[in-house]
Amino acid sequence: MRGIFREGMLCSFAMWGEATKFAWQVHPTSKKEKPVKLLRVLCFVVPLLLALTAQAQLGSAGMFGVLGASAVTNTGNTVIDGDLGVYPGTSITGFPPGLVNGTIYDGNAVAMQAQADALAAYNFFAGLSSNENLSGQNLGGLELTPGVYTYNSSAQLTGTLEINWEGMSNQSVVFQIGSTLTTASASMVIGINAGQNDNIYWNVGSSATLGTTTSFEGTVIAVASDTLNTGATDDCGRIIALNGAVTLDDNFIDNCAATTTTTTTGTTTTGTAPEPSSMILFGSGILAAAGFVRRRLF
Repeated sequence: MRGIFREGMLCSFAMWGEATKFAWQVHPTSKKEKPVKLLRVLCFVVPLLLALTAQAQLGSAGMFGVLGASAVTNTGNTVIDGDLGVYPGTSITGFPPGLVNGTIYDGNAVAMQAQADALAAYNFFAGLSSNENLSGQNLGGLELTPGVYTYNSSAQLTGTLEINWEGMSNQSVVFQIGSTLTTASASMVIGINAGQNDNIYWNVGSSATLGTTTSFEGTVIAVASDTLNTGATDDCGRIIALNGAVTLDDNFIDNCAATTTTTTTGTTTTGTAPEPSSMILFGSGILAAAGFVRRRLF
């Protein structure tokens, strides 16, 4: 949290500089305006680049709504907005009655690449510097802002977790959870003061279990397995198991990434997402632009 606080103070200083710009122009010899201009640029560039990097790390896994390793099993009328896949296993059951508004990849090369990309994303998120250690605290009742949060072992959500995006776009919240993630029945993750393209990532060292009718948000990457109990939902996220099974029961998962149409088989995808390389190149372009602005200012 100290890192986030410092960033907020710097950005606040930059905005104060904008508000007092006229006063500085009264003194043409003043050199104070240039560093404040650079701060304003950085306050835009750094959060956007971090968000792009996080998204790029998902790679081809970003188009999936559910991705299992050993198996994907469904009971009831689950709806997945996004692709469904399994690798290295080949067992996908329960579709239908489950509906996939995307493409099903059963033990093939596409699912294999998605699993490789998901593992790379897990390692990326695990390697981020933590802003605050929440070990021992229940996520329920907390209000968190963009940043990286760590649990040394298990994490529990009972009640409502609020993510306050503070009106900013292209922000990320990352949870580094050493062991299990469990939510109680009817628990909720909600975002307030959201901008655009804000994302939550749950890095789970063991297994994730969403309780009955839990209303969840964000991408779950579990080393072992994922279980969504009856009526649990995941908005703007993905349910990924790197080694075990994904078990579903009358759930709704929307990855907010794919524009899809449903045919009679429910497996035709018409939308695409940016390739990771394109997003990284775009981020590099932003950095280059920031360097150009810096040279012009100084």
